Amino acid sequence: MASTLDRIDLALIRALQKDGRASNKELAATVGLAPSSTHSRLKRLVETGVVRGVHADVDPAALGVGLQALLFLRLATHGRNTARRVWESLAELPEVVVAYYVGGDDDVVLHVAVRDTHHLRDLVLDRVAVEDTIARVRTEILFDRYRSPRHPDYVA
Repeated sequence: MASTLDRIDLALIRALQKDGRASNKELAATVGLAPSSTHSRLKRLVETGVVRGVHADVDPAALGVGLQALLFLRLATHGRNTARRVWESLAELPEVVVAYYVGGDDDVVLHVAVRDTHHLRDLVLDRVAVEDTIARVRTEILFDRYRSPRHPDYVA
C-alpha cells in the first residue's frame, strides 16, 4: 500500500498523527486541498486500511489502573493452531491492552493493565499460566511508558 501514497496522503497521515482531533477543514488547510478533496482522501485512506483509527490517549489511573506489566509467554508446543488458540483466548482478556506475537525466546508478549499487584498475580496464576499451551510466563513491571504519536515515515 505504501507505494500508492502520494505526498498529500503522507501529509494527511502526518497531520492526523500529530493531532487526531483536527477537523477536516483544518486538515485541508494543512495539506492545501479543498475540504471535499481532503474528505475523499481520508475516506480512501480509512477504507484501504492505511488509517486504522484515531484513538484517545486516556490516563490509565482515571480508569482504576494502578499497575501495568509485560507478560512474556513461551508456548509449550509450536503450531499454527496452538498459536491461534492461545492468541484468541488471551487477547480477549479485559486486562490485555496489546498482544504481540513475536520471534525469539518468547512467543507472545502481553501488555496488561491491572488494579494492583494482587490483580496481576491473580491474572497470571488463574488466567494465563493455567493454559496447558503455556510453558512459561515471565512478568516485567512497567514503571513508565512513552508512546510516540507517530510512525517513522520511510516512504517520503
